[in-house]
Amino acid sequence: MSRANPTLFIAAGEPSGDLHGAGLARALRARFPGARLLGLGGSRMAAEGVELLAGVEELAVMGFVEVLRHLPFFLDLRRRVFSALESEGVDLVIPIDYPGFNLRLAKHARERGIPVLYYIAPQVWAWHAERTRDLARDADSVAVVLPFEEKFLRDRGVRATFVGHPLLDLPPRTETRAEWAASAGLDPARPILALFPGSRPQELNRHLRLFSDVASRVVARDPRVQPVIGIPGDIDRSIYVGARWPLLPGSSGLLEFADAALVKSGTTTLETALAGTPGVVAYRMNALSYQMAKRLVKVPHIALANLIAEERVFPEFVQDAATPESLSAALLPLLAKGSPKRTEMVARLSAIRARLEGGEGEGGAAVRTARIAARLLGHDG
Repeated sequence: MSRANPTLFIAAGEPSGDLHGAGLARALRARFPGARLLGLGGSRMAAEGVELLAGVEELAVMGFVEVLRHLPFFLDLRRRVFSALESEGVDLVIPIDYPGFNLRLAKHARERGIPVLYYIAPQVWAWHAERTRDLARDADSVAVVLPFEEKFLRDRGVRATFVGHPLLDLPPRTETRAEWAASAGLDPARPILALFPGSRPQELNRHLRLFSDVASRVVARDPRVQPVIGIPGDIDRSIYVGARWPLLPGSSGLLEFADAALVKSGTTTLETALAGTPGVVAYRMNALSYQMAKRLVKVPHIALANLIAEERVFPEFVQDAATPESLSAALLPLLAKGSPKRTEMVARLSAIRARLEGGEGEGGAAVRTARIAARLLGHDG
């Protein structure tokens, strides 16, 4: 029998998961006002009433070597989370991406008879394709946010539904470039270069100095350019020690009003594309992790935006190819108003948004996913 006030466990392990988890928590609250929400996440999910067992700042670890270093923490977290599923009487588990931990969570929930709704599927089409067997076995439903994922997963026995992308659910900004620039301490008449080196300590170790050096070379060529480092609004700024350019919390305004962006590979590439901002993608990682990833990753692009476009819209520079010289040379034409490269890229970016729209039923991704949750809980969808 379904409960009017269910207990739901939402598990996000990264800042982007916290953002999308907050939207889902809001949609679930609208459908189940008396629900209790537990989980893993960050300040955005906490603000929506999710009781957190751990925060994303503890969970945001990536790469083979980095995960091994934090293994004792993850073993303890697994014990606490698995125990909470039973002691708190959880009715539905909703993992959000973050497969290293969340696939184990889904398996444990299934073994305990708790239904699982996986929101934002692991990128099994890129690597670890064998994980589709885990999704097919352990997830009662998978809400996917990239259009090509639905068929890929269904062909492999996964109960997948395309719900649209949650970035499209975010409200549009209402201020002008001049108003936004004034609030950010920038000159709206001068070009703005957005820098997104990442938010995890291990990413910053490899990207912060590189991105700063790139910006220095750009400014040397064009002193009018204003480099700005975009950071999550709730992050500890001390991890950006050594940053040579201003730090600006939040990403949506900076991405929307920047003239060009230098972005590390990840969800931010998609945010950049949806903002219609020309950009360049770079990524460096631990040398051992990189060698292992080269053998495992099976996709033609590292940037999510390029994968959706099915073409190399954003130039990509990986590992040793990501140098101050190569990156600054790629960025300078994009900062020049009316340049052929800038005009061409802006036109190609417009097609990416259209590919992400859609999904079954009314509402955005969070509302559609909450509808699936209701069905799994025995309520009318």
